[in-house]
Amino acid sequence: MKKICIITGSRAEYYLLKPIMEAIKNDDELILQTVVTGSHLSTEFGLTYKNIEQDGFIIDEKVEMLLSSDTKIGINKSIGLAMISFGEVFERLRPDLIVVLGDRYEILAVSICAMICNIKIAHLHGGEITEGAIDDSIRHCITKISHLHFTSTEDYKKRVIQLGEQPNTVFNVGAIGCENIKKLNLLNKEDLEKNINFNIKENTIILTFHPVTLENKSSKEQFQNILDAIDSIENINVIFTKANADTDGRVINNMIDNYVSKNSNTIAFDTMGQLNYFSALQFVDAVVGNSSSGIIEVPSFKIPTVNIGDRQKGRIYADSVINCENEKQEIINAIKKAISKDFKEEVKNYNNPYEKENTCKNIIYYIKQFLKNNNENIKKFYDINF
Repeated sequence: MKKICIITGSRAEYYLLKPIMEAIKNDDELILQTVVTGSHLSTEFGLTYKNIEQDGFIIDEKVEMLLSSDTKIGINKSIGLAMISFGEVFERLRPDLIVVLGDRYEILAVSICAMICNIKIAHLHGGEITEGAIDDSIRHCITKISHLHFTSTEDYKKRVIQLGEQPNTVFNVGAIGCENIKKLNLLNKEDLEKNINFNIKENTIILTFHPVTLENKSSKEQFQNILDAIDSIENINVIFTKANADTDGRVINNMIDNYVSKNSNTIAFDTMGQLNYFSALQFVDAVVGNSSSGIIEVPSFKIPTVNIGDRQKGRIYADSVINCENEKQEIINAIKKAISKDFKEEVKNYNNPYEKENTCKNIIYYIKQFLKNNNENIKKFYDINF
């Protein structure tokens, strides 16, 4: 039996990885190992490791690496702490392969440690581009360290191969978040409203805004533009989900808390949880901000996304996504378009480019085939003939 170690450092990442974890746990040929780190272990971000335990998973290791600082220096030190700790974790667990997702700095640290320890790496969501964040470079670094690649579209598959990865190790399986939606028993409106203690009325939006680490404007200035835009739209209700642990994430979260304390038509969550979040997407009018969820999963609900600024610039977009600059009037215009009856009706006809059948099943199949057929750790660079 092969030991597959899932590494998760954030709430959003876990909810995407959860069905893979369940599939590994129920497979007779695989052993699931679970390691949590990052914001999962932070009181400030909701101690979300408890959600993992409540879902019935045994956590093999908890790796503290998050300093009480979201400055660039603080994040650099957090990466250092992660690298010190994960070498010891991998020595104890000795997995045959680790599975990592995305582009966060803690996952880069994990991947470097696995590389040094000669542990094979499977990476989800490689080949994507997000020009407005340092995550973009991190994602490509993780691709170059990884041995097995699961992309969410065919274009992203081509980009991973362009980075020099062998074509027979790169698979377009679609976005696992889109498949997760179909498997969930979503809540009805009444039960959802009880769960979140908030009534979803007409003109309700979900707003998630993460720091944009490569833009010139400060996070405070950018987020204030959004709050000012919301103030200028009549009869709008807002469900905030808070920012992640990137540089200046706390600045945004403090601004959210202050705004919610003064506006009764709003509510804020450290984390809504996957079931509440996806259930809410059935009933809200639009999703606003710069989260990848607005690009990848939200179009499956046939509702509009207002994507603000450059954080997601470069991704493939569904036609339901309205892109706008981080300027007050542009944000106002984009939100008004998104919640208009005509555009909401139009969006019902648009498809999600990230949807594909049997995403999780195919990931498990390719992992098992890879482990059977690849006994060496040597990576060979694939050259494209120009």
